[in-house]
Amino acid sequence: MAEIANETGGSAWGGGGSPYAVSSKKLGMWLFLMSDTLTFTAFLIAYSYVRLASVDWPRPFGGASIFMASVMTFCLLSSSLTMVMAVSAAKRQQMRQTFLWMLATIAGGVLFIILHTNEWLTLIHEGITPSSSLFGASFFTLTGLHMTHVTGGVIYLAIVAFGFKMGRFEAEDVEVSGLYWHFVDLVWMFIFPMLYLMSNEL
Repeated sequence: MAEIANETGGSAWGGGGSPYAVSSKKLGMWLFLMSDTLTFTAFLIAYSYVRLASVDWPRPFGGASIFMASVMTFCLLSSSLTMVMAVSAAKRQQMRQTFLWMLATIAGGVLFIILHTNEWLTLIHEGITPSSSLFGASFFTLTGLHMTHVTGGVIYLAIVAFGFKMGRFEAEDVEVSGLYWHFVDLVWMFIFPMLYLMSNEL
């Protein structure tokens, strides 16, 4: 230990470094995602309980609805891939490529929002609303919570994309925003089978 202290000019435990090799930005995002995971877990468990406890659970989703939900899933999965490319380009300091990949990610999120909003309007037109039944309440609450995260993510990515292009953000900021976006995509991979496939009328 004395040798290390002499070589570095001070104590090896003198501070100035992160003990877990994680920056404050990443640590803050991971803590936020952990708390958000608890929120979604609670909602998914509650949905599973009411779903299994209800004998006559509505099955409003036909083949067309499942297809559209699959398209929405494809949009999010594709946006995760483009986000990976954006982070990779950012680490190489390729500002233009990073910006374009992040725009592609944002486009995937916007398309998801449009398709999901159209689905909501279709269900409401068919008489399924948050106040119409337990299914309506749980469906709109859970998907609404996720939709809010997607919308916030699109705004977040847009701010980071333009900020990085203008030199106001670093590659780490792009990576941290990518953590959030991957989380949003991962949550949907639980919502899709539980809400759609388990409520399929086929």
